[in-house]
This record gives sequence, C-alpha cells and structure tokens, in this order.
Amino acid sequence: MSETEQYFNELTHQIPDAKPGKMFGALCVKMPNGKAGAMFWRDFLVVKLAGETLSNAVKLSGVDVFTPAEGRPMGGWYIIPYEHKSEWKNLMEISCTAAALLEKKARK
Repeated sequence: MSETEQYFNELTHQIPDAKPGKMFGALCVKMPNGKAGAMFWRDFLVVKLAGETLSNAVKLSGVDVFTPAEGRPMGGWYIIPYEHKSEWKNLMEISCTAAALLEKKARK
C-alpha cells in the first residue's frame, strides 16, 4: 500500500458516518445514503466541489476535472494531487457532507 493510499484510508476513518467502499473499482468514502463522497484514484483524491470551495481548490497546482475515461469528464468532480495533502481532509469533509444530503435512489 502506497503512502498516499494509506493517508486516504486514515482520512476515511476520520469522516463522521463514512464507510470505506468502491467506486469505479477504486477506494471511496461512502455515506449512509450509499452516495460516494470522495474517492482515491491513481494517487489522487477525487472530490465533488462547487462554489467558493471549488474556486479556492482550482487555484492549487495540479487540480483538474476528474476524467476517469479519456474525453469523458465527470461533472463537478476534481482530482487533488497528494502534494496538497494538507487540504485533503477539509475537501473530503465538504464533499462527503454534500453527498450525505443527497436522496438515496429508490430500488427498482
């Protein structure tokens, strides 16, 4: 396990009500409603950001739109490089809080 992955796992356990999970085969933080609040992908933190938080985050070097497949960006989700690990916990908390407020999808 890489240092980066280990750090993500440590932060996962610091997010209230969060549980480790998988999204696109990668580690993620799931909220009680089943929604992913953050993800670990290729040594990046992936979080959903908006508003002032997004404005501040995109000023950091290397922050970019999350594009899991070439040419297919995932709207609202951004990659945060490990060099900004001091920002990871705060960004994870913001993203997870927003995910926790989403409605759980009804099963068909």
